[in-house]
This record gives sequence, structure tokens and C-alpha cells, in this order.
Amino acid sequence: MIHHEQQPYLSLRDSISTIFKRKHTKEDFWALKDVSFDVMPGDTVGIIGKNGAGKSTLLKILSKITPPTSGKITGRGRIASLLEVGTGFHPELSGRENVFMNGSILGMRRSEILKNFDAIIDFAGVEKFIDTPLKHYSSGMQLRLAFAVAAFLENEILIIDEVLAVGDAEFQKKCMGKMSDVSKSGRTILFVSHNMSAIAQLCASSVFLINGTVRQTGKTEDVIGAYINLSSGNNESIFRPQNRLGPGEVTVTNLTLNKKELLSGEKMTLTFSLSKKVPISSVYLDFRIDNHMGEKCVWISDKLTIKPKEDTSVDKVIYEIPRLNLNIGIYHITYCLFINNRVEDMADNCLAFDVMENNFYPNWKFPPKEQANVLADFTTHYE
Repeated sequence: MIHHEQQPYLSLRDSISTIFKRKHTKEDFWALKDVSFDVMPGDTVGIIGKNGAGKSTLLKILSKITPPTSGKITGRGRIASLLEVGTGFHPELSGRENVFMNGSILGMRRSEILKNFDAIIDFAGVEKFIDTPLKHYSSGMQLRLAFAVAAFLENEILIIDEVLAVGDAEFQKKCMGKMSDVSKSGRTILFVSHNMSAIAQLCASSVFLINGTVRQTGKTEDVIGAYINLSSGNNESIFRPQNRLGPGEVTVTNLTLNKKELLSGEKMTLTFSLSKKVPISSVYLDFRIDNHMGEKCVWISDKLTIKPKEDTSVDKVIYEIPRLNLNIGIYHITYCLFINNRVEDMADNCLAFDVMENNFYPNWKFPPKEQANVLADFTTHYE
């Protein structure tokens, strides 16, 4: 329920005189509505959607933290949830005491905690500080300890929200490996993340939420495809810069491709239009191509090119890639514009495009790890 109180800023006298005349309106708001799906024992299920789609609310209901307004949750097995860093921890207690307390909150017996205690501490990497009060831990140390407790204790169901995003790259990799081991052991995992690569790596099936309702369920590859299609505006090749940064004295006003749907292996031309003419010698423009899972496939910079000797003014930077060595799929472009070695304008995912199958070599696939190296040939023009 959302409460709206319509009251302008008034003086004290006006406030007293209108105390009984305030207008209150209420609006029904459903964070989740008609959400229904089954998770079988041993399944690893990803839950994806934009901010505000209802993902965290769903996990809180599944964890029995928040009761549902209507409907019911049927769960068989003990549930361990990691929804917010430090939930269930006490800052004045030591790391050792918090492990036992948090384990008890999760429904574990003392004997179970003792059996896994050394593995928990080793995974968290806090051996030197295990008897130090938690208030002296960094947020990363608290996260490692919280995840270790949830992952190593012998619960049947593990529910994890996006909290792993605050960990460093090494710890995230370690967590992904642990969750993969947990899923192979027959335990059930529900995993919320905006990292499509992590979802694809860990989850065989996924649920796509939009505005509190289930948009699609099924194989993770299909669900991620539906999510990306919706997020990128049906993959229309329209310049839509996101998270734009920079002073903006000179900006990229448009980015166009020679074709919306490119064939794998064919020529690709990108034209960046600038807001005003600048000397060739002062402008550099880098761009990156990411796949639909957010993995960085290509990074190209005209700092690697030899510029014309004539220092004329230009307002277009054109890249020609003679052979588009990318796998079939959806890709997004991120750019960074430098003027006199200063970042002037940059934006994420400003344009989406499709790479389609080429009939000359329909079964040609590039290994994902090699994609950053195969696209080295390009030329740059200025107009």
C-alpha cells in the first residue's frame, strides 16, 4: 500500500487550521502478483529482471522473512539465505561467535557448525581476525564470512541475492566455484544477479520478472535472450547512451552502423558523429563491444592508428573492420571520447546490434576467450 499525503508547505497557523482537512489517498501496489513456478530438488535457478522487478521481494518471501499477502510458498528442506551483507551478524561479537550465532539462526545444530567450522574460516580467509569483533571487519571481510556460513552449512536450499557484487573479482570467482560445487552435490540454489554471464554459467533454468510478474521461465539461454531483447528496445540500432559521463563540451551525438543485422565474418563500419569539429590531433575515440551477457569481447582504440599529417578539423570518426569475427548473438557498444588526452564523453551500451549466421560458414564458432584477440584488423577515417 502506497500512502500519498497531499499537503503543500504551510505556515504554522495554516497548518493548525488545516489539520483536519488533509487529503490522504491510497494506492494499491503489488511488488509481486500471480507469481508461480516450481523448483525441483537439486535445481539451480536464476532470477533476472530490471531494478524494481520484484526479485529481492521474491527471495525474502521464499526465505520466510516477508509473509505473502496472498498465496503460499511450499518449501521442503532447510533454507539458508544471503540477502544483505551482515544480516544476522552482531558487530560486538567476534567472527567466531558470529559463525555460531548465524548458523543457529539458519537452523543448524552446534555439531554441524563445529564440523564445518575450519572450512568456513578457510574459505572466508579471516583466520587472523576470527577472534576480533566484527565491527572491525571491512565490508568485504564480512561478506566473505557471511557467504561462507551460508554455503558450508548443511542446508538443502541456498538463496543468494546480488550481494556478491560487492566482492572483488577473485572472491566472486571463488564463490561461483563454490556454488557450482553446491549445486552438483544435489542441493538447490536460487540466485539473483544482474551479471548474465554468472547466471548462464551457474543456472540451467531461469525466471524473468518484470513489474512483479513472471514474463518467462525456461532454459537460461532463452530467458536471458528475452531479457536482453526487452532491455535493448527490441535490438533496434538506435543511439541511446546510458550512464553518460564527462564535461560534455564535445559529445558523440550519434553512432551508426552500415547494417543493423551483420553477418558473422563480414565487413562492419561504425560512424561516430561529434557535436562540433575538433582538430584531428586532439581527438581519440575508444569503443568496446560486449556480448549479451556483459562479457567484454572487443576493445578498439584509434590511439593505435597513424593519423594524417594535416591537422584539419573533423566531426566524424569512422572505423572500418574488414572481418567481423564475432559469434552469432546480440552485442552492445560502449565508447569513450578523449579530447587532448582528457575524457570528454563516455557512455555505456549506447547501441545494440545483431550478428547473424553466415551461410558460407554456418557452423563457424569462435571460442569466447579468443574473441578479444581475433578482431585486430581495422582502419580509421576522419571527416
